[in-house]
Amino acid sequence: MTEFPESQDTAAAVTAQAELSEQDLEALSGLNEAATKVKQQLGRVIVGQSDVVEQLLVAIFSQGHCLLEGVPGLAKTLMVSTLADCLDLRFHRIQFTPDLMPSDITGTEVIQEDKASGRREFKFLPGPIFANVILADEINRTPPKTQAAMLEAMQERHVTVGGREYKVESPFFVLATQNPIEQEGTYPLPEAQQDRFMFKIFVQYPSFDEEYRIAEMTTATFDTEVSKVLDSEQILRMQQIVRRVPVAPHVIEFALRLVRATRVLEDSAPEFIREWVSWGAGPRGVQYLLLGGKARAALDGRYFVTTEDIKAIAKPVLRHRVLTNFNAESEGITPDTVIERLLETITAEADKDAPVAEAFRA
Repeated sequence: MTEFPESQDTAAAVTAQAELSEQDLEALSGLNEAATKVKQQLGRVIVGQSDVVEQLLVAIFSQGHCLLEGVPGLAKTLMVSTLADCLDLRFHRIQFTPDLMPSDITGTEVIQEDKASGRREFKFLPGPIFANVILADEINRTPPKTQAAMLEAMQERHVTVGGREYKVESPFFVLATQNPIEQEGTYPLPEAQQDRFMFKIFVQYPSFDEEYRIAEMTTATFDTEVSKVLDSEQILRMQQIVRRVPVAPHVIEFALRLVRATRVLEDSAPEFIREWVSWGAGPRGVQYLLLGGKARAALDGRYFVTTEDIKAIAKPVLRHRVLTNFNAESEGITPDTVIERLLETITAEADKDAPVAEAFRA
């Protein structure tokens, strides 16, 4: 795959360093150290899945939500609960079932009597949504009415019950899981709700060596305790630092070209997009590519974003925003295949055009 000229990223690094204060640079360095410690603590309990852990951390520091898809038994629940422990955050698990009601998630109002005065009044009893990390287990097992109860909290950071708004705690992350095998009796998430998730992460089977270690560890006595690495206040501060990481115009342009090329009606869309895709990504695709690029750079100890950061997170950001049609399905073409082909096409075009490189050469 053709790369962008190195001079653009080098010039962007110099510009970024000039834009950030010494305090910001120290905070970014601290974020890199904290991320390394979190991975070490998770490694005491979770074997492998380094890409999944990396993407979860990127989403958390980007203030995004994740949809994890994988077969049962791949430690999705354990991974999320252990991550919440490392970050010293309140964790609630909601098991989605066909009979789950919206009030089972958001909470409800009940009538209580004041024993002193005899007066009755409504009192709000918060539901499990009021925590920092929410594991929405098998979210596609519940009807759309209940799935939609998550939307307001995910997007607006509050829920409405009885005409009153109740804010959820900050930081707030929804990490939802779904099983790709058993689809009988499930309710696929509508596109509008999928779009609220920053990443769709595929949790894969472990390698032979990883599965050997899993079998060895889980069939003997082993310590599953992890140390606290960050607290909620530190996470909120680091989320703001991530947003201050500057992005060079050529990186924004790369992300924008990539997303716009997924849209069938765009003049810039390649022929294979018109052949394989029904609908492409919306503006959230660009926003999450850039935010994810910033977080990935910060977690890596860098204070500037490169096109490699955008490429690294393109699949989890776009795979649930690019809807393939019957032609693609009949040929075995998946959204990931489309994204890979697009990355090759857009990178080659961007390299040929060499956009706005002069602005960063000082």
